[in-house]
Amino acid sequence: MTALLVAGAAAAGLIAGAYARALAARFTADPGDPRREARDAFAAAVRARPVPRPPYLLEIATAAAAALAAWRVEPGWQLAAWGYAVWAGAALAAIDWRTRRLPDAITLPSYPVLIALLAPSGRLPGAALAAAVLIVVFGVLWLIRPADLGLGDVKLSGLIGLVTGSGGPAAAATAVLAGVLLAALYAIALLARGRGSRDTVFPFGPFLITGALAALAAGSPG
Repeated sequence: MTALLVAGAAAAGLIAGAYARALAARFTADPGDPRREARDAFAAAVRARPVPRPPYLLEIATAAAAALAAWRVEPGWQLAAWGYAVWAGAALAAIDWRTRRLPDAITLPSYPVLIALLAPSGRLPGAALAAAVLIVVFGVLWLIRPADLGLGDVKLSGLIGLVTGSGGPAAAATAVLAGVLLAALYAIALLARGRGSRDTVFPFGPFLITGALAALAAGSPG
């Protein structure tokens, strides 16, 4: 049963990745009208054909993340929350990497969606506490170093807290630590290759999202 569930999740992840790609493609670095941009992006995603396209990286990553969630999380509402988080995270990671933005049109509606999915699981109190703690921590960091951390990262941290915190506080802490470590390794790689300096700024969202997946792989949130 587990193998079938993982295989089905991977297949669903390929489709979700195609929709995430279509959604992400419509967001730009400097939108004139964010609301219109969001409407056009979601309309394009709805019209999109759920077929993976070259270079297939986003679709493969989404399929792998969905399969990981199906493997590590017991079937139920918590897995449904992870399934949504995988899709939203794929879109946000793609947008942030290309535009250095984490659009409110995706982050803000994701809060009620995740809350609604986690509430029946009985894990919402712990998840909400983890989300609140991360929002406060990242909010303070944003106030201290606004040039290095965006407000979008603060909003994303709450979503990371919700989904990973459903597995316990250790999972949420691991997600943040893994994200920071991955970002630090990327910065070191840029310095080593002469493609950046100590002042180079790069999007943190994709690393935070990857850190959540690392915590899922390392922990036992089911």
